[in-house]
This record gives sequence, structure tokens and C-alpha cells, in this order.
Amino acid sequence: METKVKNRREIQYKDLGLSSYRQVWELQEKLLEKVKQKKIEKKGTPNYLLFTEHRPVYTLGKSGHESNMLMNTIQLRAQQAEFIKVDRGGDITFHGPGQLVVYPIIDLENFELGVKEYVYRLEEVVIRTVDKYGFEGKRVEGATGVWLGVGTTAERKICAIGVKCSRYISMHGFALNVNTNLNYFNYIHPCGFVDKGVTSIEKERGGKPVDLEEVKREVLKQFETVFNAEIEPVAGTLEGWE
Repeated sequence: METKVKNRREIQYKDLGLSSYRQVWELQEKLLEKVKQKKIEKKGTPNYLLFTEHRPVYTLGKSGHESNMLMNTIQLRAQQAEFIKVDRGGDITFHGPGQLVVYPIIDLENFELGVKEYVYRLEEVVIRTVDKYGFEGKRVEGATGVWLGVGTTAERKICAIGVKCSRYISMHGFALNVNTNLNYFNYIHPCGFVDKGVTSIEKERGGKPVDLEEVKREVLKQFETVFNAEIEPVAGTLEGWE
């Protein structure tokens, strides 16, 4: 039975735990089509928010270059990682355990947002989140995402963002490095950059891991504030939620 949406800014939330990239990509597409159909029928459109950690995978956006992947198939297998071409914007990035991946499937018209402003607000959610841990996250002109050390020779990305929108309905989202194994980034030119580094909250804390559940709670809090939304966790199985 479908969860009743109280108002257009209510977001149904589910934490999927550790997952395969393809499985969650398929789920996003199903939810996108569901929202799109309701929009075509001029019915109230629901909004969804997925949290997950992926098993090791490199994803290449539609505007990316395969040359930014520095490993061959045999080396990928040795790292127990996948390589998948996807339909989001951006270049190549890595997803793996210890990284919080956030996928909003929301009707931007419910929030009176254009795509550019939507991405800006995603960045703002992350900037406010890392601020709680004492780090000054900033934007870099021409480089979507959230960065530390902006304006210095040690600029480093802590969060990658890549989205797709259809009929102003979003999918894909952002990946915040919390306790991520950053060695995986040594095998790519992250987001196509060869002169910038990658970091995590753990690394910035001198190698001290942070409670991922705590970070999730902070991201949810900031998402509600930045998007002026009501986030409601949905219980039950994934199949029932769909």
C-alpha cells in the first residue's frame, strides 16, 4: 500500500544500507518513472530520498572520459570493484563502503527549484554538514561538489555531485566521503581532475573514524532545513515501499 503524501514537500526516506550500484540505480529509475507518471496525470507528486553505501564501484558520467580510469579489467577484478557507465552528469568517481551516498528522487517543482539552484542546495547540505565537524567546505568555480582548502595548493574534494533530471524530477545525487578507503581514488582522475586531491572526514580528523550513523542524522537535518522539507522514514521492506 502506497504511503500517503501529506504535502508536496514531504520526502519519504529510506536507508538501504550496503548495496550494489546497479540495484539502486534500477530502483531510482522505477521511482523516477512513478513520479513522472503522477506528474503527467497532474496528480500530487511524491518525493523520495535514498541513503546507501555501495560496494566498490567506479562510475563514469555521460560527459566523462574513459581515459580517466587508470585501471584495466584485470586490475579492477583484483580490487573487487566494478566499472559502470551511467546517465548522470559529471566525470568519473568512486563509491565504496564508508562513503555516504545520497539519492534524492524529488520533483523540483515541488520546491520551486531549477536544476542549477537544486545542485547549489545539495552542496549547501554538505557544506553545513562538514561544518559540524569543524571543516570549511566551499564551492569551486567550474567544479561541482564540495571542497576543502579552496584557494590553496591543497584543494581537495570531500563530496562529489552528479545528477540527472527528467521533467524536473531528479535522480542520482551526491557522495560524501566519511570513512572511505581513499586508496581507490589513486586509480582514477577523480571527476576528471589531475591537479586536485580527494579527502574524507576521517582523513581530516587525522585518521580518526567518525560514526556514519551520526553523519546520516546530520545530513537529514540539514536536508530538511535547506530544502524546507519534512522527511519521513518509511518502515517495511524495500519491495513494499516501491
